Amino acid sequence: MSSEMVIFTRTYDLLNWLLPKSERFPKLYRATVTRRLMDAALDFQEALYEAQAFDDKIRLRHLRQADAHLNKVRLYLRLAQQWGWLSMGQYEHAGRMVAEIGRLLGGWIRETQE
Repeated sequence: MSSEMVIFTRTYDLLNWLLPKSERFPKLYRATVTRRLMDAALDFQEALYEAQAFDDKIRLRHLRQADAHLNKVRLYLRLAQQWGWLSMGQYEHAGRMVAEIGRLLGGWIRETQE
């Protein structure tokens, strides 16, 4: 299995874990912070699919967009933990998942640039 395929599996796993967790976030913030977290995560997944559909220059643009979306996911996860919406253990678990996805994405970006 290529690293490109692994990133899709790991991203699916993150979404599968994150979606139910976000439903437990405070109702007051579901239309703002929670929505932005989920949008960033879903936009990340979509950018990967778009990158897969194109070659080199266009692919690289989509991969860089994916990187920006992943950085947003990191930010919102950090806020969720700081505000007590995620336990430290949940935050660490999500952090490990996001770090692995980031490494896979970085490898794909480097491979595309060569």
